[in-house]
Amino acid sequence: MTGGPVRCEEDELRSLFLFEKLGSDQLARLCREGRVEWFDPGTVYREGDPAACLFVLLDGTLVLSRRVGGQDVDVNRSSTRGVYAGAFQAYLGDQVPQVYNNSMRVAERSRFFVLPADTFAEIMHEWFPMAVHLLEGLFFGAKNTQQAIGQRERLLALGSLTAGLTHELNNPAAAAARAASSLRARFAAMHRRLGEIAADPYLRSHLDTLTGLHESVAERLAQPPELSPLQAADHEDAVVDWLEEHGIADGWQLAPAFVQAGLEAGWLDRIAQALPADVLGPAVHWLSCTVETELLMNEIEDSTSRVSTLVDSAKQYAQLDRAPYLMTDVHELLDSTLVMLSQKIGPRIRVVKDYDRTLPRIPGYPGELNQVWTNLIDNAVSALTGSAADGTLTVRTARDGDRLLVEICDTGPGIPPDIRDRVFDPFFTTKPVGEGTGLGLDISWRIVVNRHSGDLRVDSVPGDTRFQVRLPLTSTAERVEHVQ
Repeated sequence: MTGGPVRCEEDELRSLFLFEKLGSDQLARLCREGRVEWFDPGTVYREGDPAACLFVLLDGTLVLSRRVGGQDVDVNRSSTRGVYAGAFQAYLGDQVPQVYNNSMRVAERSRFFVLPADTFAEIMHEWFPMAVHLLEGLFFGAKNTQQAIGQRERLLALGSLTAGLTHELNNPAAAAARAASSLRARFAAMHRRLGEIAADPYLRSHLDTLTGLHESVAERLAQPPELSPLQAADHEDAVVDWLEEHGIADGWQLAPAFVQAGLEAGWLDRIAQALPADVLGPAVHWLSCTVETELLMNEIEDSTSRVSTLVDSAKQYAQLDRAPYLMTDVHELLDSTLVMLSQKIGPRIRVVKDYDRTLPRIPGYPGELNQVWTNLIDNAVSALTGSAADGTLTVRTARDGDRLLVEICDTGPGIPPDIRDRVFDPFFTTKPVGEGTGLGLDISWRIVVNRHSGDLRVDSVPGDTRFQVRLPLTSTAERVEHVQ
């Protein structure tokens, strides 16, 4: 509710820092095309509405706020005459969306000089053409610079992730290649042993028994025992002793495979009972080849499964097969990010997952949320890597009212109080030159707050730094697509 327009005085406009250098004709035009108006306490305009006017404070108190996570957060409060708000980007025309970038309310009955946005744009271009060009260059230059550095931030993260993924893929791939090479040799040895058995009528008569023993071996390999190195060594010594007692040579070569497959001395007694003594040696050597063959095939299966898991995690991380905005499982995103960063995390850092699996899927942009998790986890790892002692990285999810909470916690040295309020500022970084752009947390804040109507904050003391992301559990956006 307003008190209506009042007379505009040129001398009063001249007393404001915005207009003090203008001539009488210019001030007369402002008074003619603008107006002075009183506003009672309350909202003057809302963020996102079409930017219709420029408001210049004459008397009273204005409060500017931004929408953060569904709540209005005050960003500025002033009683200084001449402060302005509203359509101050009208001179850019349709090059940018002409909407209010914040909400404005007055805390007390206040008086403003109100200038229509179209008039403000015309005046700027007529009176200050050079200034308009400079301001346009400054505005879009800063925007392009921020986009370029933001792209570099993403490329740096991508490079780090690619290096880690390459290393992670190389390990199982190399293991599968080694196992395949060894498998070829074991197959040749097994065929040779089988040929020896088939050529001897006496040995051939026991082939059914050997086949049954091989099937029994395959069953035991499905659930091999978990032995400590000390336990495995003790079992190998027992198997070597058993083989030597039964006159079977090269027991030290055969024992590791038998023990790995869970075939201990007691199981070998079954072989001795099922076969004559003169058949036992060739049979044990043949079974050794089959055991090693099964173990190698298991290794290949495990390695290729690991490769498949890594590829799935990479696809999940990149969201290559997903719509840009959908109902998504935050835990899947967090797990894929941890897999992608596993090489950088390394063995010194203990990772703890404290997930509330009862949490529902939430609406959002999965690829952008993965960028947030990457930035926060990467910062936590950097803090832990720089500390002398081994550290712990904790990733926790929980319900916080009508929001989903994700906490990325580390036991590093913490963020000093004097810079804690600056960590989300663009270009601010504590990393060495060349290791960070200072946009990681700024980008994360924009993704969480601007793109997801969430909240991002930090709480830090030495030994316990927590970045907390709160995201809405529900959305009314029509573009949300629910997929299973």
